Amino acid sequence: MIRLVNRDRSLEELERDRWSAPSGGETRLMATVRELRRKPLGDLTVEDMRLLIRQDVGLAHLLPLAVEVLRGDPLAEGDMYEGDLLAAVLTRSPEIWSESPELGREVRLIVSELADVPPGLKREVEGFLAL
Repeated sequence: MIRLVNRDRSLEELERDRWSAPSGGETRLMATVRELRRKPLGDLTVEDMRLLIRQDVGLAHLLPLAVEVLRGDPLAEGDMYEGDLLAAVLTRSPEIWSESPELGREVRLIVSELADVPPGLKREVEGFLAL
């Protein structure tokens, strides 16, 4: 089922899960993830979504937003490379797509309409289509 997303709330609010402060050192990546979980979803950039999705954080809320972005620009780019948001979405666990078949169909449609798949995305596209 595709879920409506409240863009005014953060992942922490939506998931009702506030991560406690780390007891020891924290990597820069995890500090960024912690910070992004506090940001309202409507304020997340393509890069923010890419990073969180790659870390499997907030997928139930972020994948619908990412798919919305990809509908308008399948090769939307965060800070890494053209199509990095699509790559993040395509490489999520197959279980995610079985839990949200409508969303999976939408991603398949987006991928099937790509006129030219950049060489760096071919493996991700092929892997997703093979599911």
